[in-house]
Amino acid sequence: MRMKSALAAAAIVALAAGCGSGGGGDKGGSKAEPGEPVKLNFLSLAWQKESVAANKQIVDEWNKANPTIQVTYVQGSWDNVNDQLVTQFAGGTAPDVIHNDSPALSGFASDGYLLDLSDKLPAELKSDIPQKSWDTVTFDDGKGKQGVYGVPFLQESQVIIANKKLLDGAGVRIPTPDNPWTWDEFSAAAKKMTKGGTFGVAWPMKSPVNKTLNLALNFGGTFFQTTDGKTTVKVGPEEKQVLQRIHDQLYKDKSADPAALGQGTADPLPAFYSGKFALLPAGVYLRQQVAEQAPKGFEWVTLPPLKGTTADQGAVSQTLSVAQDSKHPDEALKFISYFLNPTNQAKLAKGDWLLPTSVKAASDPSMTTKENGWDVATASAKNLVVAPFLKVNGFDEWKSKVATPALQEYFANKISIDDVAKKLVDDGNKVLERYQR
Repeated sequence: MRMKSALAAAAIVALAAGCGSGGGGDKGGSKAEPGEPVKLNFLSLAWQKESVAANKQIVDEWNKANPTIQVTYVQGSWDNVNDQLVTQFAGGTAPDVIHNDSPALSGFASDGYLLDLSDKLPAELKSDIPQKSWDTVTFDDGKGKQGVYGVPFLQESQVIIANKKLLDGAGVRIPTPDNPWTWDEFSAAAKKMTKGGTFGVAWPMKSPVNKTLNLALNFGGTFFQTTDGKTTVKVGPEEKQVLQRIHDQLYKDKSADPAALGQGTADPLPAFYSGKFALLPAGVYLRQQVAEQAPKGFEWVTLPPLKGTTADQGAVSQTLSVAQDSKHPDEALKFISYFLNPTNQAKLAKGDWLLPTSVKAASDPSMTTKENGWDVATASAKNLVVAPFLKVNGFDEWKSKVATPALQEYFANKISIDDVAKKLVDDGNKVLERYQR
């Protein structure tokens, strides 16, 4: 899930003031006096103009329709939300309703800061979201009991954004959601499009971990295994498949643009527009920048996720949770249920250019239109399963200290695939060992 720095400075002030006040110093929203409305604080991490507008519109509509339960919108930032929440949870001033992403929920749940929603979810809300999405918010409470600590509502898949002119000119089969490219077909297509100074594909790998781990599920690669309660790193044939295939495009087929390798996800777009390469594997949200920034006359299409032995991809979710200390948990959940009804989920997904978890929202005409590849993007949600790393204590440290530098070295052709596997496992297990309970 993308974490952005926009509005960060303003958000720090807003988050501290809006949430920290807790509605007059109380925990969560303020305690309602007789005849007074219940007051809830809602921390939102929306940052894009369209997304912020959708969030605020839904809150306004709720407040007009529910005079006895009033919600205050509090603007937060992905850049500092978890540090802020640690302070607010400890001080008893956390907001009632909390926007976050599923990897962050595990620690807060085990520390007792989030309400277990398992037995509190309305049937309509629960049934409209597939179990595989609920799996992304299901964690141990630190005492051996599994609980549901948020409602998942937005997810991201990896698709391929393609230069239509170069794609059509290559004469390759155009993949569809029902008949996607296999990795072999993808490699062959990229080679066919590599000619005359144009590359077939670009792999921006400045931040390589989540992308490669999520795609590794195409071949059953999980990178982690748990035996007798102990989690260790695993890099076997399944995990090596995607790593080797990307490496081959860079150095064997030479069909991948080497200039993109050290770049962030959106950095190669100017080269994409100029025809330097034809295919850009990326998160579905990148379609927004292409739609808004591509030169006039530039034609592009969205291609579905690749398929190995399976089309599965790892996913995390954006979530809404209820603080354990909220004075009004029932009202908070009523608001969440309204905020995430199918109509509203479609608005939120459109604003963030992501995928709704709601089955009904996914069938909304705005989610199935061919315009800007929404039909292909929305169809890709069926391939999303809980990312294996989501349940691994110590993953963030393994990612930053071990996996990121090791994978960067590998994709830069400085170490072999066996070397990177050894680093990921040996150095990684030293990190995970400190987190074992």
